[in-house]
Amino acid sequence: MALLIIPITCFGSTLVTSQPCQTPDDFVAATSPGHIMIGGLFAIHEKMLPSEDYPRRPEIQKCVGFEISIFLQTLAMIHSIEMINNSTLLSGVKLGYEIYDTCTEVTVAMAATLRFLSKRNCSREIVEFKCDYSSYMPRVKAVIGAGYSEITMAVSRMLNLQLMPQVSYESTAEILSDKIRFPSFLRTVPSDFYQTKAMAHLIQKSGWNWIGIIATDDDYGRLALNTFAVQTAANNVCIAFKEVLPAFLSDDTIEIRINETLEKIIAEAQLLDVLKNVTFTDEGNSFHFDAHGDMNTGYDVVLWKEIGGHMTITKMAQYDLRNDVFIITDQETKNEFRNLKQIRSKCSKECSPGQMKKTTRSQHICCYECVDCPENHYSNQTDMDHCLLCNNETHWAPVRSTRCFEKEVEYLNWNDSLAILLLALSLLGIILVLAIGIIFTRNLNTPIVKSSGGLLVCYVILLCHLLNFASTGFFIGEPQDFTCKTRQTVFGVSFTLCISCILMKSLKILLAFSFDPKLQNFLKCLYKPIPIIFTCTGIQVVICTIWLIFAAPAVEENVSLPRVIILECEEGSVLAFGTMLGYIAILAFICFIFAFKGRKLPEHYNEAKFITFGMLIYFIAWITFIPIYATTFGIYLPAVEIIVILISNYGILCCTFFPKCYIILCKQEANTKSAFLKMIYSYSSHTASSLAISHVSLDSTNSNITTTNPSSSGKSAAWQESKDLQAQAFAHICRENAISVPKILPRKRISSI
Repeated sequence: MALLIIPITCFGSTLVTSQPCQTPDDFVAATSPGHIMIGGLFAIHEKMLPSEDYPRRPEIQKCVGFEISIFLQTLAMIHSIEMINNSTLLSGVKLGYEIYDTCTEVTVAMAATLRFLSKRNCSREIVEFKCDYSSYMPRVKAVIGAGYSEITMAVSRMLNLQLMPQVSYESTAEILSDKIRFPSFLRTVPSDFYQTKAMAHLIQKSGWNWIGIIATDDDYGRLALNTFAVQTAANNVCIAFKEVLPAFLSDDTIEIRINETLEKIIAEAQLLDVLKNVTFTDEGNSFHFDAHGDMNTGYDVVLWKEIGGHMTITKMAQYDLRNDVFIITDQETKNEFRNLKQIRSKCSKECSPGQMKKTTRSQHICCYECVDCPENHYSNQTDMDHCLLCNNETHWAPVRSTRCFEKEVEYLNWNDSLAILLLALSLLGIILVLAIGIIFTRNLNTPIVKSSGGLLVCYVILLCHLLNFASTGFFIGEPQDFTCKTRQTVFGVSFTLCISCILMKSLKILLAFSFDPKLQNFLKCLYKPIPIIFTCTGIQVVICTIWLIFAAPAVEENVSLPRVIILECEEGSVLAFGTMLGYIAILAFICFIFAFKGRKLPEHYNEAKFITFGMLIYFIAWITFIPIYATTFGIYLPAVEIIVILISNYGILCCTFFPKCYIILCKQEANTKSAFLKMIYSYSSHTASSLAISHVSLDSTNSNITTTNPSSSGKSAAWQESKDLQAQAFAHICRENAISVPKILPRKRISSI
């Protein structure tokens, strides 16, 4: 084991100096022998007498500036030890003490510490260097002091070598709570952390945010300054200036409170553990060391107040560091606290709730402007650095708001005026459908009804119109998954069935009055009413089924608007929606082509012309719907589709059934067998005459070129064939209407042709 011997001697001087060298014994303030020795470090003198020049030799100078308050603290330590010795607390064991004057100088304190660490009962004052000091017997068992944190930190680092307990009565630097760096350090005063925390709390409680700081130029002052700066920044308090004064200034006008001396049980073994666990009471208050070696005491909040030209110090409150509160004992001090708030110490006016701070070009964060929170932002406290964002999906906030408001859920409600109007139109359409059904039922055997394809076809078409009008009700009210899926499916299938039936009627009319043999043969093969209707409708059913299985419409919350949530049906697949409408448009276009070719048939019994108009209304409505639907946004988006459905439905219903109802109700003379036959006869005569004139013109032209065109004989055959087709058409119409026509009439007309 290595041994390091450090003799505590004085270096001689060959030069004549005005300041004699001081030995360690010269700094012993008080000493008394005992079985167990306790060291003490007190700054009884204010400072060391400075040299005329910078130090030239490693020597300790004389101390000057007697401090009576610290001397009283020294006497308090001596008195406490003597009280223990005179009691039965340590029977047979006497406590001794060895107290040194540090002269408020680290160098002197270090010299005294080396003497504390020297080996006990040794003729020479030496400090042994060992790897393990468990069995080492130093000169003292514990050290009381020092007062200044800067001195205490230097001393503690040396005492840590032997884990010698050190109890300070004044050192409050926050770093001393670090048990890694200072494992054997204890103190009877709170850490500066709590002191600066209490000061920051007091400043915040007074409503100040623009302050200045004065600190001493030592470890204690610098560490406290840094800690206080951090805590004030956390409370949005700005430091206008920082002033650092030289350390160890004396001021006779400041009353220094003498710390209470603790009565301790000092044992020879495991003294540090005992000190950490010791608990004692004083005037009903319990005191102990915490895990950081800090005493659970608080602070007195004092007010310096000038009265009559004299400065008085008044205790205002006590700060409880455990609960972070100020304990006020009487009403007078409460009034003093209120008066602190009347003192203005702010760089800028505080920002009210609904506003936020906007920092100006000043370097201080406490100098700012107040600006209103923008839309969808809020602030609910004063002097907030930034506004808080509302949840845009569920809440909103106006400009300069103090809270968020819940968004209202909106949809096309049943009470909406537009919804009521559309429902009224739908209801009117249903009434018209029922009325038409009744009219056709009561006139079942009339030519008008029979020429419409019979009562069954009319009922199917009317049922489709009824479903179309009823489907508009699914577009109104709070959207549900069921209504979202049902409304498009009902409309798509029912409208497809309606168009399929009208397509067959158009095909039948074209077949009846087509005189082109090739076209007629093609139409005869194509004209299969029931299979075609089922096929056309079945394709739409398949489209809707695939749509519902793979991308069914569902309820969606549209939160893009700032103040409301739009509850709407999301179609699931734009492709499926477009395919459904496109398929209906294809059937309607084919129906339009067939009807357009038969638009010149007998007026009162011709549906082709009105079917053409109905399809045109349908195309105009849905072509207009596409851009409007793509650009419309909000609760009235379903109303756009309702309007288009009503327009197309009313257009086809009116063009298909209203002319027939007009004849049935207002022109009953035209709804008879004789009138029907007369109309057909007139149309046939007109058609035959037109064909004859065309034929004569053709023959006249061909007679002039007989030699060049030998096929003129074929024209007679074509003319005869066209006459035969006309007769067939007439007979087909008669069969469709189940009218018993005298056989002589068509024969006579045909022979005349």
